[in-house]
Amino acid sequence: QSTTATTILLTLLSLFLFTQVFGLSSVAQVVLGKGNTGQYLSINMAFGIGVTLGIHASGGVSGGHLNAAITIMEYLLGNLTWKKLIAYMTGQFLGSFTAAATVFGLYYDALYDYTKGNFTVTGPIATAPIFATYPAPNVSLVGAFFTEFTATVMLVLGVQVIHDEKNNAALKGTQPLITGILVLGIGLGMGMNTGYAINPSRDLPPRVFTAIAGWGTEVFTAGRNWWWVPVTAPVLGSLAGVLMYKLFIDFHNQADEEIENKKEERGVETS
Repeated sequence: QSTTATTILLTLLSLFLFTQVFGLSSVAQVVLGKGNTGQYLSINMAFGIGVTLGIHASGGVSGGHLNAAITIMEYLLGNLTWKKLIAYMTGQFLGSFTAAATVFGLYYDALYDYTKGNFTVTGPIATAPIFATYPAPNVSLVGAFFTEFTATVMLVLGVQVIHDEKNNAALKGTQPLITGILVLGIGLGMGMNTGYAINPSRDLPPRVFTAIAGWGTEVFTAGRNWWWVPVTAPVLGSLAGVLMYKLFIDFHNQADEEIENKKEERGVETS
């Protein structure tokens, strides 16, 4: 059993070292390189690689709790104590915030050159989207909320499929890689409208960092006060996703198991 402090530290390091640093730095490279040092695909791939390595790093301690929405879902399902809920979310927040600060430092010179020192949230040289998500200008708030909700439903359905031992689960040791591919697939197919946050702990801490680091409170008001959507929609999407999985797959697998057990019991009685 690991201590709460160790759990926080390892969750922090996993999210910081891999998921967020890989992901945010890839966005920075694409934006600040003006398309010469990467494209949209490279962002998707970097987040997928980051998720894979993050789960490998944190799997032994937390089972790979890098997403606050899934952590809250597991708590509501009764699979986590409130102490672990707080420990995981604290680690997630600190790790993501620290990653944003690291990428800011890594690309500060390029940021300053690109913006001439004028850090903006919207407009032709907006740099706040390097760190947090913002909806596309042509997408309504309802449409953007539905996008984040649906993308997180797909994430949770995929995670359930990958890990469900009663179903056709992924081979032991391959789960992190396949989860990374899942995140890559979501980015490739559902990233245009909102930048696919699908994780409150991926989006909110860097947003808080940008508010402090020079972009100001507009990071919370831009996109029709967008900031709350990547916090709430993934939580609701996670709950909807796990409910769908249980209703359409998990409960049926359990029923089949019970039938087999009863057949075995009858066989023993007949013998």
